[in-house]
Amino acid sequence: FYFFYLSLFLYFFFLETSEGKYISPFHDIPLYTEKEQDNDVPPKKQKKTENEVLFNMVVEVPRWSNAKMEIATKEPLNPIKQDVKKGKLRYVANIFPHKGYIWNYGALPQTWEDPNHTDKETKCCGDNDPVDVCDIGSLVCLPGQVIQVKVLGILAMIDEGETDWKVIAINAEDPDAPNLNSIEDVRKSRPGHLEATVDWFKKYKVPDGKPENKFAFSGQFKDKDFAVEVIKSTHEHWRALMQRHTNSGEIDCKNSSVCESPFKCSAEEARGVVQSVRTVQYFLYCSHCFDQHFTSRLSPLSCTFFLLSPQAPALGKALPVSPEGKFIITHSLYSCINLGLCASTFVFYLIQNIFPLLYTVNKWHFL
Repeated sequence: FYFFYLSLFLYFFFLETSEGKYISPFHDIPLYTEKEQDNDVPPKKQKKTENEVLFNMVVEVPRWSNAKMEIATKEPLNPIKQDVKKGKLRYVANIFPHKGYIWNYGALPQTWEDPNHTDKETKCCGDNDPVDVCDIGSLVCLPGQVIQVKVLGILAMIDEGETDWKVIAINAEDPDAPNLNSIEDVRKSRPGHLEATVDWFKKYKVPDGKPENKFAFSGQFKDKDFAVEVIKSTHEHWRALMQRHTNSGEIDCKNSSVCESPFKCSAEEARGVVQSVRTVQYFLYCSHCFDQHFTSRLSPLSCTFFLLSPQAPALGKALPVSPEGKFIITHSLYSCINLGLCASTFVFYLIQNIFPLLYTVNKWHFL
């Protein structure tokens, strides 16, 4: 097996429907799982009991991982990308005794914490982002995955003077989902889980030299009904944003499906946004003469290069798989179409190393 690593590389996840239409994870995915919202993207149908409140959640960061992935709210179609600060990719530190994020972390689409609005409960303005969600289920998700979650409660974090709501929810497909219907159910069935959540949010920025975060309501979780009201309110703020009824600031509102929105674009325009993103390919020749610039950037961190043969059928569509048999999405990151590769050229694919991955390199690759 051959493994190649790159110490710093920025990439984007764009979301594409089964019909080949590019959409914004911020604006085009419906908030509710059953209702028709302000767009023409059909929501998934899901049976719901009277105890369940189901919403769509866009996963940004898988459980136990450290890369700070997030919806890029200021970029067209809002791709999911790893945050960069001072030219370096950002990672959250391991807050003892935890490893990375302790839940699947993501956002509720079609919500917006308006920085122009002061919340009557927290007395602070919004943080200019979608509402954050912590999926406390046992299933580990992938960045960009859209799951249905049952809302259980909410935590009000105050981050540098701004309200930053943290919804506590569970994946509707999780085996434990039928047993959890409130924040009290979580407290009873998972002792210490809520306390660990507060502790994590309180301390996760300290390794970066920042002070501990503070919380409204003395760090107490509010119940499901309160959480749903917050979600409804932030959804209304998002609606005003999409209709240009409020100051959007640097938020990019381009979307593919929101009815009557002045920011709605055609499928061709959306495809143009994706195709305009700069892509890079690294090449290795059979002579094994490595470029000095290339070798100087090799280091065993969280991103992995996989070697694919140009002789392989459907070049650019062959996907390495995890030990669990799950395909790792690479076609959004790179495209090898029309490169006119010669037989002695090999292409490295860069993907996020979410799972322990193995990819066999045949000996004839190095003749």
